[in-house]
Amino acid sequence: MQKATDTLLVNTFIDGVLDPAKEMLGPVRDGGHILANTAPGCWGPMITPCIRGGHEVTKPVYVEGAEPGDAIVVKIHSIRVTSLATSSGNDAPVEGRFLGDPFVAVKCPGCGTMYPDTVIKGIGQEAIRCANCDADVTPFVFTNGYTVGFSPNGDVGVTVSKEAAETIAQDGRHYMQTPDASVQNPIVTFAPHDLVGVVARMRPFLGQLGTTPSKPMPDSHNAGDFGSFLVGAPHDYRVTEDELKEHRTDGHMDISRVRAGATLICPVKVPGGGIYLGDMHAMQGDGEIAGHTADVSGIVHLQVHVIKNANLDGPILLPNEEDLPYTAKPFSAAERKSAEAIAKQWNIEKLEESLPISVVGTGSNLNLATDNGLNRAAELFEVTVPEIMNRTTITGSIEIGRHPGVVTITFLAPVEYLKKAGLYDVVTAHYRV
Repeated sequence: MQKATDTLLVNTFIDGVLDPAKEMLGPVRDGGHILANTAPGCWGPMITPCIRGGHEVTKPVYVEGAEPGDAIVVKIHSIRVTSLATSSGNDAPVEGRFLGDPFVAVKCPGCGTMYPDTVIKGIGQEAIRCANCDADVTPFVFTNGYTVGFSPNGDVGVTVSKEAAETIAQDGRHYMQTPDASVQNPIVTFAPHDLVGVVARMRPFLGQLGTTPSKPMPDSHNAGDFGSFLVGAPHDYRVTEDELKEHRTDGHMDISRVRAGATLICPVKVPGGGIYLGDMHAMQGDGEIAGHTADVSGIVHLQVHVIKNANLDGPILLPNEEDLPYTAKPFSAAERKSAEAIAKQWNIEKLEESLPISVVGTGSNLNLATDNGLNRAAELFEVTVPEIMNRTTITGSIEIGRHPGVVTITFLAPVEYLKKAGLYDVVTAHYRV
């Protein structure tokens, strides 16, 4: 293996399938930096049948020293949107154009070719044509969609009119600033315009950030909710429920708190970890309830660090302090003084020292995702689920990342628990305590 580099530039992408057998980029050293130019996720790849995963994420990066059972700490130093505009909205699959899953296995309704190459002819929802037989091949259409232009200041976006959307559609790759190596069809080609004049605040984050699963898996399905579509599927990426649980790494989270300043701690299930990223969103509230949001191109700066023998089942998020629930924020000196007075009144010898942590849980629905997150937290700290429930109730919150099945179990974890789990140093460094 070649010598590890301090800084790795990433601007190449996979075909939608995270495959641990394929060569990774790098290696990047433990403590090194990854700079990536990411391609839009969701809609563009969704209307590009040769992309087999529903997204177009970066080629995974090998991190020096990372072995299965370890964890990789990923510090997000910066995220900057480069797209000038994008389109998005709620989707409807088109029957007869896929095999079991329209995100993964597109079949041309004309010639029957699986994963066909496509060409763009004109604009609108019938513009994506099979390169072999010229059939309309898009597996998705909008039920309600919009095109949004972004401020050069990066503060707001505004949904535009039919005329503006059609102008943008004529030069989609320019307006979306898709990277040169990206093969996706720009979704602005569809020129949706159901919402006009809506102002939305921008706060970009990564919908995809994580490590490579230990079994080939479509990138958008590397989570417990979308991954459930693979169980018993009729296409090449079929898994069992046990295989999904064993191999996934939950890199597809759509948690809006995975933004600049946050730290993500990812499980390692293959040598080198295989850090990948993409699916940058310009803005999104909890839940991504429309199924999609404003997917954009952008520039990301990450820094990675290996924790040995962490044995995580899924990701752990350390959000920015301002993104924490009120009940999970670190205590101020005044609050601590009040607590000490209560402790003295009731003869409590020692107050618990604690810091915030968010354990990610995923499942086919929100209840199962919550159960998964609670169990992961209990196993991490070797305590009971009821204890985690109590701590989350009074010192934290259950927050929705993506509907139907991604949540964070956020609570104040005792310092002694963090030390035992080998997480104390990274948590204290993140919150600067």
